[in-house]
Amino acid sequence: MNDCIFCKIAKGEIPSKTIYEDEMFRVILDLGPATKGHALILPKEHFANLYELPDNYAEALMKVARKVGLLMKDKLSCDGLNLVQNNGEIAGQTVFHFHMHMIPRYEGDGQVIGWKPGEPTGEELEQIQSEILA
Repeated sequence: MNDCIFCKIAKGEIPSKTIYEDEMFRVILDLGPATKGHALILPKEHFANLYELPDNYAEALMKVARKVGLLMKDKLSCDGLNLVQNNGEIAGQTVFHFHMHMIPRYEGDGQVIGWKPGEPTGEELEQIQSEILA
């Protein structure tokens, strides 16, 4: 896509602080980081979201996340790592080029990434399961 900023960054047309690159992905430092080392994994091809991401990209993505995650653990001494990926505006996606956030976590970093757990009944879970599997 000609007007997609993440396409331009992933292809190197716009400068970024790249921390990893291969033939399919570029991993850059986020300009508005949640924590030290917060990075984005960007495919070099345009896919709007997870639903458009081909299987070979999905498989390669997790290998990149693992490789960069190990690098973050070793070099930044983070205590943990969140992988966050939003699909659709209602889910918090603001740039409609698939990307995954890698957020290194540190003791006392003040970030809260989570949700309030629901309390479904067994019957509700069975109903949801049957809807998905139907």
